[in-house]
Amino acid sequence: MIDTQNEPDFRKIPIDKVGIKGLKYPIKVMDKTKGIQSTVAEICMYVDLPHQFKGTHMSRFVEILHLSRTQVSLESLTTILGDMKKILGAESSHIEITFPYFIEKKSPCVGAKGFMDYTCSIFGSSDVNNNTDLVLKVAVPVTSVCPCSKEISDGGAHNQRGEVLVNTRFKKLIWIENIVDIVERSGSCDIFSVLKREDEKFVTEKAYNNPKFVEDIARDVAKALMEDENITWFSVSVENFESIHNHSAYAYIQGGTTPK
Repeated sequence: MIDTQNEPDFRKIPIDKVGIKGLKYPIKVMDKTKGIQSTVAEICMYVDLPHQFKGTHMSRFVEILHLSRTQVSLESLTTILGDMKKILGAESSHIEITFPYFIEKKSPCVGAKGFMDYTCSIFGSSDVNNNTDLVLKVAVPVTSVCPCSKEISDGGAHNQRGEVLVNTRFKKLIWIENIVDIVERSGSCDIFSVLKREDEKFVTEKAYNNPKFVEDIARDVAKALMEDENITWFSVSVENFESIHNHSAYAYIQGGTTPK
């Protein structure tokens, strides 16, 4: 049959990224407690396309992904990125994998169990020299109580939920649980899926007695990441969805060495 994608293109314009977006796919990721966790990811895969080719072969992206047996690891992602370049005749390749990751948490007083979900992403790329770059992104919700509000009020203080986004590059495997733990220890209080009355009293009072500006949370997370020798680069952004304003409070810190 005629292969239209391989026909020449005469506009002489290369394409930086071409591929598939929004592919839902079952994957398995490393779980610190259970060894392996099954989840469902949304995956994007791209390669570059030289100016002389009309198109790429879209079906081959899914075929390449299936060869990995849906196991997500540093080794498998490096292999996938290499296979994409080899099979599709590209110089660079990119993959984005976003998935919910579940951690079982007990409420602080009663010990009621429930699952918290954290949105995670892995961004991978490989260049013409076969240099592989991997970034792990983890989104963690926290509670924050405003120190200023507590200081100036005769009673109470405004509090809100915040979201902390942590991106990391690393030398070896980094556990999602470790990133979540760093962030949850940096907020006024962490968040739970199940709370009984005793638990609600505890977390409310804990947050009130541990007020944090958005700047405090960002600095505390950054400090912990700086002290981890396995992490070579990081960025941390904190957004507090203010309860008394129609806007958010925001802070961002970046540290470490960015690959050239």
